[in-house]
Amino acid sequence: MPAETNHGYAHREVVGAAAAGRTVLAWLATTYVHSDAATWRERIEGGEVEVDGRPALPDQALRAGQVLVWNRPPWSEPEVPLHYDLLHVDDQVLAVAKPSGLPTMAAGGFLQNTLHALVDRDHPGANPVHRLGRGTSGVVIFARSPEAASKLARGFRERRVRKVYLALATGDPAWESKSIEVPIGPVAHARLGTVHAATQAGKRARTQARVLERRGDACLLEVGIETGRPHQIRIHLAAAEHPLLGDPLYQPGGHPRQHVLPGDLGYHLHAWRVEFEHPAGGRMEIKAPPPPPLKPKSRSGGPASVAREVTSG
Repeated sequence: MPAETNHGYAHREVVGAAAAGRTVLAWLATTYVHSDAATWRERIEGGEVEVDGRPALPDQALRAGQVLVWNRPPWSEPEVPLHYDLLHVDDQVLAVAKPSGLPTMAAGGFLQNTLHALVDRDHPGANPVHRLGRGTSGVVIFARSPEAASKLARGFRERRVRKVYLALATGDPAWESKSIEVPIGPVAHARLGTVHAATQAGKRARTQARVLERRGDACLLEVGIETGRPHQIRIHLAAAEHPLLGDPLYQPGGHPRQHVLPGDLGYHLHAWRVEFEHPAGGRMEIKAPPPPPLKPKSRSGGPASVAREVTSG
């Protein structure tokens, strides 16, 4: 039986200064490098691309302010775990535990098979105020009103949100705890044009890692992030020469492999605890039980001793 398809999607872009004067084909092929020039030409000639509501031509020059739309036809999305656990809900905030493998938001090949789409079906209008990588499990916070979204987003911007993760990393660190402050920014990537990685040209980033268990060739870490750069934990642990066990993208040093995508799975990372200011006032802490590979073997003094818990101040 063929896989169910979604309803397609209209990718809309207002032409800016960078695209002005370039042809439709040249702009799409050099900006959206997930497809080559021949594929983009087929789409344009097939009527999938419009400029200001009219079918585009491959050699048509773009002007600033025009609206460029790719009407992507329906497609079969990759299979993912289509479930989540509800951790907390009130009239302003909703918190869920996302499984590894489920994207938080629509991107790339995912439109309907996302956490956002699943939550929206059960709680219409709820929107995530942050996101986790596809392979990362754990707590995701949703706002249930524009006012709540604004207050929660301000807390993230002003770094008043405390996020603690559990990570299974390679090797046996020579340290018990470590502060990692390698800058993170875009670097060249063969398939996507750029991906975020360790680079001195990047933005400031800080991660705190602490060893919870040593498991021979691997170690269980408790990790806190003080900044929110893309893939920060994966990059910083790799930069510290202890990349996540099974991470297909980031190598020791924090550099990416060229033909692997950020959404490819295999690593073990869990957003265990998020503490934030509730829009109605007071501090709230949400915890999500870790999956088996990230549970400490000892139940004394570690995250495994903590059941699912929500507290408000």
